[in-house]
Amino acid sequence: MTSLLDQHDPLVALKALPVEELPRVAEELRGRIIRTVAETGGHLASSLGVVELTIALHRVLDSPRDKIVWDVGHQAYAHKLLTGRAGRFHTLRQLDGISGFPKRAESPHDCFDVGHSGTSISAALGMAAARDAAGGSERIVAVIGDGSLTGGMAFEAINHAGHLKSNLVVILNDNEMSISPNVGALSAFMSRAMTSDLFRRARRETEQLLGHLPRFGKELVDLVHRAEHSLKGFLTPGMLFEAFGFEYVGPIDGHRLDDLLETLRNATRLDGPVLIHVLTKKGKGYAPAEQEPARFHGVGPFDPATGASRESKGGAASYTGVFGRTLIELAEKDPRIVAITAAMPDGTGLQPFAERYPSRFFDVGIAEQHAVTFAAGMAVRGLRPVVAIYSSFMQRAYDSVIHDVCLQNLPVLFALDRGGLVGADGPTHHGVFDLSFLRPIPNLTVMAPRDEQELRCALVTALGHEGPFAVRYPRGAGEGVDLGAAPAPLEIGRGEKLRDGRDGVLCAVGVGVPAAMAAAEQLAAAGIEFAVVDGRFIKPLDGELLIGEAVRTGRVVTIEENALLGGFGSAVLELLAESGVNVPVLRLGLPDCFIEQGSQEELRRRYALDAAGLVERIRGFLA
Repeated sequence: MTSLLDQHDPLVALKALPVEELPRVAEELRGRIIRTVAETGGHLASSLGVVELTIALHRVLDSPRDKIVWDVGHQAYAHKLLTGRAGRFHTLRQLDGISGFPKRAESPHDCFDVGHSGTSISAALGMAAARDAAGGSERIVAVIGDGSLTGGMAFEAINHAGHLKSNLVVILNDNEMSISPNVGALSAFMSRAMTSDLFRRARRETEQLLGHLPRFGKELVDLVHRAEHSLKGFLTPGMLFEAFGFEYVGPIDGHRLDDLLETLRNATRLDGPVLIHVLTKKGKGYAPAEQEPARFHGVGPFDPATGASRESKGGAASYTGVFGRTLIELAEKDPRIVAITAAMPDGTGLQPFAERYPSRFFDVGIAEQHAVTFAAGMAVRGLRPVVAIYSSFMQRAYDSVIHDVCLQNLPVLFALDRGGLVGADGPTHHGVFDLSFLRPIPNLTVMAPRDEQELRCALVTALGHEGPFAVRYPRGAGEGVDLGAAPAPLEIGRGEKLRDGRDGVLCAVGVGVPAAMAAAEQLAAAGIEFAVVDGRFIKPLDGELLIGEAVRTGRVVTIEENALLGGFGSAVLELLAESGVNVPVLRLGLPDCFIEQGSQEELRRRYALDAAGLVERIRGFLA
C-alpha cells in the first residue's frame, strides 16, 4: 500500500482514509520517527506518545486555517511529517535542516515558534482574541503537557481564558497519571456523552424547564449541577479546571483514535473554553522508549533495533557531570548546601546529589522564577542554595534574580549549564545572552571557567562568597584536564595570564580560552606572538591585568561564546575607555541575530569561534 507520507498532500490523503486505516498511519509515523531520530538524535519519547493525538487533530481540524499551538514543541515530529516535511525529515535538527520544534518560517502549519514550556495557552488565547476581534470562525487548539502545568504562566493563561470565554480548546497531554481500564472506559463514555449535541441540548432544556418551576426551580437546577460536578469530580480532576471557567472533558485514552476523534469533533463545536484531558504513554510503540522514557526524552543517535546509544566517545568528563560530582563533595563538608532544579535533575547533573541527599534536593517543576525566589528564601534563613538551570531557561527568572536575590545581596549560586552554543536544539536553547543580561546587575559576580578543573574551583569560590554568584559553563565534554587536585578558591576578580606575546593580547573567557590558546600557537608558527589572558570573571573584571596587557602589547582581541552586544568584549571596551587607554580592539563573539541549529563544532566554525576562524579574523585585524 502506498505510503501516506509520500503523497503530494498527506493531510488531504489522511482525511480521505477510512477510519480503520488510521492505525496503519500511526504505525508508519512511528516507524519514520524512530528511524530518523536514531540517526539525528532528538526528542523521541514525547513525539511517539502523541502520534494518535496528532492524527486525530489533523483529521478533525483544517490546518493551517485552524491553528494547533504546541507547547514546547518537541512532541511535534508527527505533525511535521503530516504537514509536508516528510521529504526533508532526515535533516531534522541538522545544520540548515528542519527544526526540532515548530517554526513559522518553516511551514504555514506551524502557527507559533516554541521551544520553552508553558507558552501554548497564552499564545492560543491571543490568537482566539484576535480571531474574535476580526469576526473569524477558525478553531484554535493548544496542546500542553502535564509537566508544563507546573509553570505559573500556564495557569495565568487558563485564568484569563476563563474570563474572556473565547472559543478555545486546550488539550492536556497527561503522560504521568495512570487510570484503570474500567474507569478509563467509563470516563471515555462520559466524555463522548457530555460533549454530544444531544446531551448539551437536553441539559439546556432541562435547566430551562426546572428554572421556570415556581418556588423550587433554581434550587433544583443547582442540585442537578452539584450532582453532575460530584460525579465528574469523583472520577476526574475536572472541577479544578471548571473553577477557572473551562468545560472539562476526560480523561480519555490518548491512543484510542475512535474516542479521540469523536471527543475532538464534539469539543470543537462547544462555546467557550474547553479542556480535554488526554492520557498518553511516552515512547508509545517503541519498547526501549516505553521502558526508559526519561532517557529517550532527548536522545543522541542510537541503534533502533536495541535502543543502545551509538555514542561511545569516552574521553573527557562532561562539565555537567563534573558539576554534580563536585557539589556532592562540597555538600559532604557543608550541611548548608542545598540543590534546586526546575524539572531537570538529570540534565543538570543533580540526580546523584538527589540520591545522596534527598532531603537537601528540591525539584520545583518547570518553574524557574519560583526556583530562584525559593532559593532566596532559603538563603535568608542561612542555607547555601545552588540553583542549577540551563542558561536559556534562566532568562525566564530574570526579575527574580534581580529583585529577590541580588537586591538583597543573598548568597545564592546560579549554576548556568549549557552556556554558549548548545547545538541541535537551536535558537530557543542556545545560552548566548547570559553574560549580557547578568553583567549589569549590582552585587552579582559572574564567572566563566575555562575547563572542568576551574569549574570545580569556581564552585568552591562561589559557595564561600557572601553574595550572589553565577557560574556559567558549556554543554558537553570538558578539556580532559587532570581532576585529581582538590578544588581551591580563586581570588574574585582576578584573571590569569597563560601565554606571553608582544604583538597583542587575546582576552578570552570560558570555552574561548582553549580556542585562544590554539589560535595563539598557530599565529606563533607564522611569527606573530600574541599573549593569552583568561579573564575568568566577566564581573568584576581584572582591570589591572587587562589594562596592563593592553598598554604593553598595543592590541586587544576579546573572545567569548556570547552575544557581542553587552558581553565580555563590551565590558573590556568600557574598562579601557574609562581608563583612558586608546588601543585597537577586536571583539569576537556571536553577532546580533538568533543562532540557528547545528552541532557546536559546525556553529563555532560558521561564526569563526574555532581556532582556524580566530586566526583568520586576527590576521585581518592586523592587516
